[in-house]
Amino acid sequence: MHGGTARGNDTARRLATVPGIGPITASLLAATVGEGIGNFKSARHFAAWLGRVPSQHSTGGKTRLGRITKAGNREIRRLRVLGATSMVYRAGQWSGAAGAWVRGLLERRPVRLVTVALANKMARIAWALMTRDEVYRAKGGVAAAAEAAA
Repeated sequence: MHGGTARGNDTARRLATVPGIGPITASLLAATVGEGIGNFKSARHFAAWLGRVPSQHSTGGKTRLGRITKAGNREIRRLRVLGATSMVYRAGQWSGAAGAWVRGLLERRPVRLVTVALANKMARIAWALMTRDEVYRAKGGVAAAAEAAA
């Protein structure tokens, strides 16, 4: 699959607007999930299905986060982490709320953990874009696809 597929698919085109999700990742996500995005009741469930999220262990109402899972499609997982890694290394020039969030995390946490956290955030953003037929906007979050096309 190559980047040309993203130009022909509306969902892939919208996903490619997210920083860190390029045309190949967007095409692969759109082809793998497609219309089945409605099967995930929340962004958390979608991110867990894709993998690279902390496993959860609950007892007595207290949730403990464990090791990073390796569930889901290996290629999508790899591409998401690569995209997140490139964004983490460019966090210094990345303006906006997301850039500030990444820089704040980098002050407190190891780079690889921040990369996985950003990959998880990108998965949640992708879920929102796919379920709401919207495009990513850096400042205002998401906007209706019809507005963005105008």
